[in-house]
Amino acid sequence: MNTHTLSLPRVAVLATGGTIAGQAADASRTAGYKAGVVGVDKLLDAVPALGTVARIHAEQIASIDSKDMTPALWTTLATRINALSAQDDIDGIVITHGTDTLEETAYLLHLTVKSTKPVVLTAAMRPSTALSADGPLNLLNAVAVAASKDAAGRGVLVAFNNQIHSARDITKTSTYAVDAFRSPETGVLGFVQDGRIEFQRAVIKPHTTASEFAVAAEWPMVEIIASYAGVSRVTVDALVAAGVKGIVVAGTGNGSMHATITQALADAATAGIAVVRASRVGSGHVMRNGAASDDALGTVSAGTLNPYKARVLLMLALSSGIADAATLQRLFDTY
Repeated sequence: MNTHTLSLPRVAVLATGGTIAGQAADASRTAGYKAGVVGVDKLLDAVPALGTVARIHAEQIASIDSKDMTPALWTTLATRINALSAQDDIDGIVITHGTDTLEETAYLLHLTVKSTKPVVLTAAMRPSTALSADGPLNLLNAVAVAASKDAAGRGVLVAFNNQIHSARDITKTSTYAVDAFRSPETGVLGFVQDGRIEFQRAVIKPHTTASEFAVAAEWPMVEIIASYAGVSRVTVDALVAAGVKGIVVAGTGNGSMHATITQALADAATAGIAVVRASRVGSGHVMRNGAASDDALGTVSAGTLNPYKARVLLMLALSSGIADAATLQRLFDTY
């Protein structure tokens, strides 16, 4: 190892599976592949240029299709990231992940990683065997961001298709396109291309070392329901009977809810179950006491968080022993 190589930042690459580690029967297939079957060593071998960007420490944390992500694996991943980021010889961390639940994992880490060192998620929309696979370049860019001192202190990031997003804002918006991820309302943080990294805005809401949350040893049951024409209260009542601790409703418009489930959710809130109103729309914010009377119903507004990220925050809050609507509203307004 020469002097130049020794001077490069050291980046830990933690692999969890996903399409970026997917394999199909032939190169023409971009669907119908098996996710998570290619190991981290092969992912790294496919990108020789990584050796010019950083010294790599690689670990295989999981080998799953990210549709099968679990809170238990979140705990494992966040715990390992916190341990690695505490090491003096680690300058940044990259997580390879599937696209399906990337936004949920990213936001969970954004609130539970206790380090200012760069933590960057990346993924792919095409399996590693596909023509024009997008994974190798996404991985190279993610490592470049994680190795950059400019990325420090910005919370958990996502490097994808030459763009850099905040974990709080990013969401998947396409089932097939290589530019599948967007940050509605707020836009990207910056970009990465050919080793050049430029940030154009900052993350304002608290995260990582400024967050009051930690990963849980046991996660409370929090489920998501949707409001739509003709919805019944059957699902809400079944969840209450099953012992759910929290419910997030993906409401219509500004978090509005069908009259039938409005009453069911009010009953749930009266019974001590945390109820959060989000929107199924995809962008915009849900105003407190806007499309529903939160004060009267005992519900909480999710603000700009989509239903899936609202569930993450609610799970963290409940696991911390916070369940009253007023304190939960403060948390949703803050994070």
